[in-house]
Amino acid sequence: QSEKELQDVVKQQEEKMLQIIDKSGEVTRLKGELFHLRRSLQRAETEAKVLWEEMRGQEPKVDTTHVQERVLLRQEVDKLRLLLLEKEEGNQLLSDKY
Repeated sequence: QSEKELQDVVKQQEEKMLQIIDKSGEVTRLKGELFHLRRSLQRAETEAKVLWEEMRGQEPKVDTTHVQERVLLRQEVDKLRLLLLEKEEGNQLLSDKY
């Protein structure tokens, strides 16, 4: 009987482990989704910022090529800033780990 109880306990533990693994995968997927949403938000904010700067003090006729170029340049700066922050966080995690 104790062997059966032990098997039941092992089975319950295995089920709990599978649930934890499933939740871990879901958390990883959600983190990836959050990362992409933040990137999209950052891109939209960058565009809005550049357009606002261009529209402030501009006459109705606006050089769209110039605006698009400014948006792309600002996006590149933001990407580089994000990569730098990610690298610094990675370095900090490694430093904390060791």
